[in-house]
Amino acid sequence: MANKRKIINDPVFGFLSIPNELIFDVLQHPYVQRLNRIRQLGLSYLVYPGAQHSRFGHSIGAMHLMQEAIHSLRLKGVDITPDEETSAMMAILLHDIGHGPFSHVLEHTLVDGITHEDISLIMMSRINDDLSARYTSLSPQKPLDTAIAIFRNQYHKHFLHQLISSQLDVDRMDYLCRDSFFTGVQEGRVASERLLKMLDVRDDKLVVQVKGIYSVEKFLVARRLMYWQVYLHKTSVAAEQQLIKILSRAKELARTRHAELFCSPALRYFLYQPVRFADFSGHSEALDQYALLDDTDVLSAIKAWIGGTDTVLSCLSRAFVDRSLFRGELLDAPLTDSQKAELNRFYADALGITQEEAQYCWSEHVSTSNTYSEKADSIDILYSDGTVRDIASASEILDLASLTRKPTKRYLFRYRIDD
Repeated sequence: MANKRKIINDPVFGFLSIPNELIFDVLQHPYVQRLNRIRQLGLSYLVYPGAQHSRFGHSIGAMHLMQEAIHSLRLKGVDITPDEETSAMMAILLHDIGHGPFSHVLEHTLVDGITHEDISLIMMSRINDDLSARYTSLSPQKPLDTAIAIFRNQYHKHFLHQLISSQLDVDRMDYLCRDSFFTGVQEGRVASERLLKMLDVRDDKLVVQVKGIYSVEKFLVARRLMYWQVYLHKTSVAAEQQLIKILSRAKELARTRHAELFCSPALRYFLYQPVRFADFSGHSEALDQYALLDDTDVLSAIKAWIGGTDTVLSCLSRAFVDRSLFRGELLDAPLTDSQKAELNRFYADALGITQEEAQYCWSEHVSTSNTYSEKADSIDILYSDGTVRDIASASEILDLASLTRKPTKRYLFRYRIDD
């Protein structure tokens, strides 16, 4: 076990420790190592060249913050056992394990009717089975049973789930700090260390001591700024829409025209047949193939499709590789049927394709984000007299309307043929 107490040098938080053998073995599982081959920010590197960091780095950082949060809560007298600490760390380590290539970009393109959270749970269950033979002799439970219960909010200490998934969780704390660091967008930097030290628990719910209210306000403002400056940056979204159109065209050629497309066996599995939630049950081929799928499968295929015979797939792939991304135009209202028809006629004439095929050359998309939701677990501020108030009413800087407002931007993204 001593050999497995590793130290990881993280560029954001410094030296992070792997505290025990079980967490080390989870880290070494192929499903977790796959996250090294999936970019945390999808296609944002096309806007911010430094945004090359992986889902693995984010998971490690979030696990570290979970450990720090638990240590802080223990100092305030909150009862968290060593086994619960390990389970909470494993739950946050595995929270993103179900992401597909380029993170969120292709979530509803390669598979139908299943989210990355669903796949995360399935993968966690498989890891649990894989490690059970080694660890069940020490306990009647499988090693990840408690971690999965915490992840699903089925554990009796609700505040542990809040540390993983809430409006002030260690997941968000890490990705704001990490994404700010790698993109160079300083507005996203948050005081994660201070936020963690200000955490407490009342009535099985996370609260923040009133001394930390300004750090919470900065956290919410940073999240709002990062969404519009990084996550929903117009050029990033344009690249995402272009990639979705490329994969959608490839699926169309593979499934209805039985075209022979170059791709890895894992990508072929999802291109040539519909894959749904039921296909992932048990020790399925769908899960095995999904676990082999990462960014490199998609990029290598797109490079090969440049030389293909299909005009639409070839043109879109060439433009993507050459970073001739869809041009984005803000819309005041949804496109009318006549405007859509005009777009199809334009691209059909320009590229010598049918109007049906021309639909792959443009996309209407709505970007939206909210800073705070009244319906989710609130961020509660604990005052010195023991009273608790929602941040929406406690803040003197942020009012309820500004926190809960959900701004949207509607775009037309279209293939460039005049550049």
